[in-house]
Amino acid sequence: MKIVLKWEELALFALSIYGLYNMQVQWWVYLLLLLGPDIGMMGYLAGNRAGAISYNLFHHKGIAAALFIAGSLSGSQVLQVAGMVLFGHSCMDRALGYGLKYFTGFKFTHLGCIGKQDDQSVTGTI
Repeated sequence: MKIVLKWEELALFALSIYGLYNMQVQWWVYLLLLLGPDIGMMGYLAGNRAGAISYNLFHHKGIAAALFIAGSLSGSQVLQVAGMVLFGHSCMDRALGYGLKYFTGFKFTHLGCIGKQDDQSVTGTI
């Protein structure tokens, strides 16, 4: 089943690229799609809790959808593009196994532990 979810996330990532194409964005926005939201990792400089909060703000699909809808309702293409970038990047990350972070550390996500698996249990809150 896990492979089905990865393919689903890849399809949603492709949909976000198509959406950006339809919005006729500049070429550099596609680079932003790949790397931009990872600025949320800077929070880890202040510790695991701050890092998880900042990372999750930039990788939460609900926030991405809210931005896109707010942009659609207000006529702001900037908000629409921001929502699409956050959504697409989150889909790409989840297809690669990077989920929303727990407070216990970067490698502990809602999709499981990133990297070498060990016997430690994942505890914490998102």
